[in-house]
Amino acid sequence: MGNDEGVTSLAGPVEKIDGKLVLRIPLEAGGREFIECSRGISTVDGEFLNIEIPEWLAGMLRIDAGSRVFVDNRNGKCNIQPVAAAPLQ
Repeated sequence: MGNDEGVTSLAGPVEKIDGKLVLRIPLEAGGREFIECSRGISTVDGEFLNIEIPEWLAGMLRIDAGSRVFVDNRNGKCNIQPVAAAPLQ
């Protein structure tokens, strides 16, 4: 599957914090690997990297609070994909 060397890939739940959808990644569990590729959409909060998911992206991916997503840093970008997208309504 292409060049996966140096790529970090994780899965976790989307949370709603202060009305915003956020992916919280523990720094020790790989969050440090996403700091550079998520500049401008993330903040370090104690032991976590919080990546904010814009509403337009959440709509495209059909995710909401409680959805599980995959995130990786392939090609130097923060790539987010749903584990299982919600059905269209």
